Amino acid sequence: MEYVRVTKENLDKEHICCAISNNKDVQVSSKKAWLSECFDDGLVFLKSAERGKCFIEYLPAEKAWNPIIADGYTFINCLWVSGSFKGHGYSNDLLEACITDSKVRNRKGLCILSSAKKKPFLADPKYLKYKGFEVCDEADNGIQLWYLPFETNEEAPRFKNTARHPHVDEEGYVLYYTNQCPFNGKYVPILEETAKKHQIPFKTVHLNNREEAQNAPTPITTYALFYNGEYLTNEQMNETKFLKLVSEQ
Repeated sequence: MEYVRVTKENLDKEHICCAISNNKDVQVSSKKAWLSECFDDGLVFLKSAERGKCFIEYLPAEKAWNPIIADGYTFINCLWVSGSFKGHGYSNDLLEACITDSKVRNRKGLCILSSAKKKPFLADPKYLKYKGFEVCDEADNGIQLWYLPFETNEEAPRFKNTARHPHVDEEGYVLYYTNQCPFNGKYVPILEETAKKHQIPFKTVHLNNREEAQNAPTPITTYALFYNGEYLTNEQMNETKFLKLVSEQ
Protein backbone atom coordinates (compact mmCIF):
# COMPACT_ATOMS: atom_id res chain seq x y z
CA MET A 1 0.00 0.00 0.00
CA GLU A 2 1.21 3.49 -0.83
CA TYR A 3 0.46 6.17 1.76
CA VAL A 4 0.13 9.92 1.36
CA ARG A 5 0.59 12.55 4.07
CA VAL A 6 -1.93 15.35 3.67
CA THR A 7 -0.48 18.82 4.25
CA LYS A 8 -1.50 22.41 3.66
CA GLU A 9 0.26 22.21 0.31
CA ASN A 10 -1.75 19.25 -1.06
CA LEU A 11 -4.94 19.55 1.01
CA ASP A 12 -7.04 20.95 -1.84
CA LYS A 13 -6.32 18.08 -4.21
CA GLU A 14 -6.29 15.12 -1.79
CA HIS A 15 -9.39 13.26 -0.63
CA ILE A 16 -9.78 12.93 3.14
CA CYS A 17 -11.02 9.32 3.30
CA CYS A 18 -13.93 9.69 5.71
CA ALA A 19 -15.66 12.10 3.30
CA ILE A 20 -14.64 11.60 -0.30
CA SER A 21 -17.02 13.98 -2.06
CA ASN A 22 -15.73 17.02 -3.89
CA ASN A 23 -14.42 20.09 -2.11
CA LYS A 24 -17.72 21.96 -2.59
CA ASP A 25 -19.54 19.51 -0.32
CA VAL A 26 -20.00 21.04 3.14
CA GLN A 27 -18.70 17.89 4.78
CA VAL A 28 -15.42 18.14 2.90
CA SER A 29 -15.01 21.90 3.14
CA SER A 30 -15.65 21.99 6.89
CA LYS A 31 -13.23 19.15 7.58
CA LYS A 32 -10.51 20.57 5.37
CA ALA A 33 -10.84 23.99 7.00
CA TRP A 34 -10.43 22.31 10.40
CA LEU A 35 -7.41 20.34 9.20
CA SER A 36 -5.79 23.44 7.77
CA GLU A 37 -6.07 25.14 11.16
CA CYS A 38 -4.66 22.14 13.04
CA PHE A 39 -1.69 21.47 10.77
CA ASP A 40 0.05 24.40 12.47
CA ASP A 41 -0.35 22.52 15.78
CA GLY A 42 1.50 19.47 14.46
CA LEU A 43 -1.48 17.45 13.24
CA VAL A 44 -0.63 14.56 10.91
CA PHE A 45 -3.12 13.05 8.46
CA LEU A 46 -1.70 9.92 6.81
CA LYS A 47 -3.89 8.01 4.37
CA SER A 48 -3.91 5.45 1.63
CA ALA A 49 -3.20 6.74 -1.85
CA GLU A 50 -6.31 4.84 -2.97
CA ARG A 51 -9.69 6.40 -2.35
CA GLY A 52 -11.45 4.92 0.68
CA LYS A 53 -11.49 4.82 4.46
CA CYS A 54 -7.91 4.00 5.37
CA PHE A 55 -6.14 6.64 7.44
CA ILE A 56 -4.75 7.81 10.76
CA GLU A 57 -5.02 11.31 12.21
CA TYR A 58 -2.95 12.37 15.23
CA LEU A 59 -1.33 15.36 16.92
CA PRO A 60 0.48 16.36 20.13
CA ALA A 61 -1.90 15.65 23.01
CA GLU A 62 -1.43 19.19 24.34
CA LYS A 63 -3.08 20.41 21.13
CA ALA A 64 -5.88 17.83 21.05
CA TRP A 65 -9.48 19.03 20.90
CA ASN A 66 -10.35 16.90 23.93
CA PRO A 67 -10.38 17.54 27.69
CA ILE A 68 -7.40 15.36 28.57
CA ILE A 69 -4.18 15.84 30.51
CA ALA A 70 -1.52 14.00 28.53
CA ASP A 71 1.48 16.30 28.23
CA GLY A 72 4.22 14.77 26.12
CA TYR A 73 1.98 12.16 24.48
CA THR A 74 0.63 11.86 20.95
CA PHE A 75 -3.17 11.77 20.77
CA ILE A 76 -4.75 9.74 17.97
CA ASN A 77 -7.93 11.45 16.80
CA CYS A 78 -8.88 8.61 14.51
CA LEU A 79 -7.52 5.35 13.13
CA TRP A 80 -10.01 4.09 10.57
CA VAL A 81 -9.60 1.20 8.16
CA SER A 82 -12.79 -0.24 6.71
CA GLY A 83 -14.38 -1.93 3.71
CA SER A 84 -12.05 -3.65 1.27
CA PHE A 85 -9.02 -2.26 3.12
CA LYS A 86 -9.63 -4.41 6.20
CA GLY A 87 -7.61 -7.55 6.78
CA HIS A 88 -4.44 -6.48 4.97
CA GLY A 89 -2.42 -5.10 7.87
CA TYR A 90 -2.98 -1.46 6.94
CA SER A 91 -4.03 -0.53 10.49
CA ASN A 92 -0.69 -1.88 11.67
CA ASP A 93 1.13 0.13 8.99
CA LEU A 94 -0.58 3.36 10.02
CA LEU A 95 -0.12 2.78 13.73
CA GLU A 96 3.55 1.92 13.30
CA ALA A 97 4.05 5.08 11.27
CA CYS A 98 2.50 7.05 14.14
CA ILE A 99 4.73 5.31 16.69
CA THR A 100 7.88 5.95 14.64
CA ASP A 101 7.00 9.60 14.08
CA SER A 102 6.14 10.08 17.77
CA LYS A 103 9.46 8.61 18.89
CA VAL A 104 11.32 10.90 16.48
CA ARG A 105 9.47 13.80 18.10
CA ASN A 106 10.48 12.50 21.57
CA ARG A 107 6.91 11.91 22.66
CA LYS A 108 6.21 9.76 25.73
CA GLY A 109 3.76 7.48 23.98
CA LEU A 110 0.32 7.38 22.39
CA CYS A 111 -3.20 7.79 23.72
CA ILE A 112 -6.63 7.36 22.15
CA LEU A 113 -10.32 7.20 23.09
CA SER A 114 -12.14 3.87 23.19
CA SER A 115 -14.54 1.92 25.43
CA ALA A 116 -14.88 -1.48 27.08
CA LYS A 117 -17.03 -2.66 24.16
CA LYS A 118 -16.71 -1.36 20.61
CA LYS A 119 -18.71 1.81 19.96
CA PRO A 120 -19.29 3.62 16.67
CA PHE A 121 -16.61 6.15 15.72
CA LEU A 122 -14.24 4.93 18.45
CA ALA A 123 -11.16 2.71 18.27
CA ASP A 124 -11.72 -1.03 18.68
CA PRO A 125 -10.63 -1.98 22.23
CA LYS A 126 -9.70 -5.51 21.12
CA TYR A 127 -7.28 -4.13 18.58
CA LEU A 128 -5.81 -1.65 21.06
CA LYS A 129 -5.24 -4.40 23.62
CA TYR A 130 -3.63 -6.58 20.95
CA LYS A 131 -1.22 -3.72 20.12
CA GLY A 132 -0.24 -3.27 23.77
CA PHE A 133 -2.46 -0.34 24.79
CA GLU A 134 -3.94 -0.22 28.30
CA VAL A 135 -6.82 1.69 29.88
CA CYS A 136 -5.52 4.64 31.89
CA ASP A 137 -8.79 6.45 32.71
CA GLU A 138 -12.53 6.02 32.33
CA ALA A 139 -15.43 8.48 32.38
CA ASP A 140 -18.77 7.83 34.03
CA ASN A 141 -20.36 7.16 30.64
CA GLY A 142 -17.96 4.33 29.82
CA ILE A 143 -15.69 6.24 27.48
CA GLN A 144 -12.13 5.18 28.17
CA LEU A 145 -8.72 6.72 27.60
CA TRP A 146 -6.16 4.13 26.48
CA TYR A 147 -2.42 4.63 26.26
CA LEU A 148 0.75 3.04 24.94
CA PRO A 149 3.78 4.43 26.82
CA PHE A 150 7.21 4.08 25.25
CA GLU A 151 8.83 3.76 28.69
CA THR A 152 7.38 1.87 31.67
CA ASN A 153 7.77 4.71 34.16
CA GLU A 154 5.83 7.35 32.22
CA GLU A 155 2.91 9.06 33.97
CA ALA A 156 -0.39 7.94 32.49
CA PRO A 157 -2.70 10.40 30.70
CA ARG A 158 -6.05 11.21 32.29
CA PHE A 159 -9.32 13.00 31.67
CA LYS A 160 -10.04 16.42 33.10
CA ASN A 161 -12.69 16.23 35.82
CA THR A 162 -15.38 17.79 33.63
CA ALA A 163 -14.87 15.02 31.09
CA ARG A 164 -14.67 12.23 33.66
CA HIS A 165 -18.17 13.15 34.86
CA PRO A 166 -20.07 14.12 31.67
CA HIS A 167 -23.07 16.30 32.48
CA VAL A 168 -24.75 19.52 31.33
CA ASP A 169 -27.14 21.68 33.34
CA GLU A 170 -29.75 22.02 30.61
CA GLU A 171 -33.04 20.33 29.79
CA GLY A 172 -33.88 18.78 26.45
CA TYR A 173 -31.34 17.60 23.89
CA VAL A 174 -27.96 19.30 23.78
CA LEU A 175 -25.41 18.37 21.13
CA TYR A 176 -21.73 19.26 21.44
CA TYR A 177 -19.73 18.94 18.23
CA THR A 178 -16.70 20.13 16.28
CA ASN A 179 -15.73 20.27 12.63
CA GLN A 180 -13.21 17.49 13.19
CA CYS A 181 -15.84 15.04 11.98
CA PRO A 182 -16.91 15.92 8.42
CA PHE A 183 -20.28 14.21 8.83
CA ASN A 184 -21.35 17.00 11.19
CA GLY A 185 -21.47 19.40 8.28
CA LYS A 186 -24.38 17.39 6.88
CA TYR A 187 -26.09 15.72 9.81
CA VAL A 188 -26.11 18.41 12.50
CA PRO A 189 -28.34 20.68 10.36
CA ILE A 190 -30.59 17.68 9.68
CA LEU A 191 -31.07 17.15 13.43
CA GLU A 192 -31.69 20.85 13.99
CA GLU A 193 -34.37 20.89 11.30
CA THR A 194 -35.91 17.62 12.53
CA ALA A 195 -36.11 18.90 16.12
CA LYS A 196 -37.70 22.13 14.94
CA LYS A 197 -40.25 20.30 12.78
CA HIS A 198 -41.28 17.98 15.63
CA GLN A 199 -41.02 20.64 18.37
CA ILE A 200 -38.30 18.72 20.20
CA PRO A 201 -36.23 20.81 22.64
CA PHE A 202 -32.82 20.82 20.95
CA LYS A 203 -29.69 22.94 21.20
CA THR A 204 -26.32 22.69 19.50
CA VAL A 205 -23.01 23.78 21.00
CA HIS A 206 -20.46 24.18 18.24
CA LEU A 207 -16.97 23.95 19.71
CA ASN A 208 -15.14 26.40 17.48
CA ASN A 209 -11.65 26.30 18.93
CA ARG A 210 -9.27 24.08 20.89
CA GLU A 211 -9.77 25.92 24.19
CA GLU A 212 -13.53 25.32 24.10
CA ALA A 213 -13.03 21.67 23.22
CA GLN A 214 -10.45 21.12 25.95
CA ASN A 215 -12.95 22.36 28.53
CA ALA A 216 -16.02 20.56 27.21
CA PRO A 217 -18.18 18.45 29.59
CA THR A 218 -17.53 15.32 27.56
CA PRO A 219 -14.46 13.24 26.68
CA ILE A 220 -15.73 12.96 23.10
CA THR A 221 -15.98 16.37 21.51
CA THR A 222 -16.53 15.46 17.86
CA TYR A 223 -20.16 14.56 18.61
CA ALA A 224 -21.71 14.17 22.05
CA LEU A 225 -25.48 14.20 22.58
CA PHE A 226 -27.03 14.84 26.00
CA TYR A 227 -30.64 14.60 27.17
CA ASN A 228 -31.82 16.39 30.31
CA GLY A 229 -28.23 16.77 31.37
CA GLU A 230 -27.18 13.13 30.89
CA TYR A 231 -24.90 11.84 28.14
CA LEU A 232 -26.59 9.65 25.53
CA THR A 233 -24.37 8.85 22.57
CA ASN A 234 -21.55 9.82 20.22
CA GLU A 235 -23.20 8.11 17.24
CA GLN A 236 -23.99 10.27 14.22
CA MET A 237 -27.70 10.20 13.44
CA ASN A 238 -30.00 10.97 10.54
CA GLU A 239 -33.64 11.97 11.02
CA THR A 240 -34.90 8.40 11.39
CA LYS A 241 -32.33 7.42 14.02
CA PHE A 242 -32.86 10.62 15.97
CA LEU A 243 -36.64 10.25 16.11
CA LYS A 244 -36.25 6.62 17.19
CA LEU A 245 -33.92 7.75 19.98
CA VAL A 246 -36.40 10.41 21.07
CA SER A 247 -39.23 7.87 21.18
CA GLU A 248 -37.20 5.72 23.57
CA GLN A 249 -36.56 8.44 26.14
